[in-house]
Order: sequence, then structure tokens, then C-alpha cells
Amino acid sequence: MPYINIKITKEGATKEQKQQLIQGATNLLVEVLGKNPATTVVVIEEVDTDNWGIGGKQVSELRKQS
Repeated sequence: MPYINIKITKEGATKEQKQQLIQGATNLLVEVLGKNPATTVVVIEEVDTDNWGIGGKQVSELRKQS
């Protein structure tokens, strides 16, 4: 049973966008590895930007600088 974990920052991804991620990731494993979509699990985790760091800085602070 394939398990895919997608982590994104919590910045307002819509239900529809999440569905596209789930479908796209499932399709990728079907097409590339021949996996059964019925047993492919996809989990999306949304991480607060205060808890996500890039280059030693919180994403919330980087967003303020942009």
C-alpha cells in the first residue's frame, strides 16, 4: 500500500486544490510504478508558516519581507 505525505504551508489551499494534489499524486504512482489507486493513500499536512523554516528564517517572516 503506497503512502504519500504532502506537506504544504497553511496559506489557504482550497478543497479543490487539495483534491487535485491527491488525484495527481495517485495518478503519478499509477503511471510510474503501476500501483493500484484503490490502495494508494495520500495525506496532506498543512504546516503553519511559523513552523516552517527556509534558510534559517521562518516562512512567516520571509513572507513579510516580500
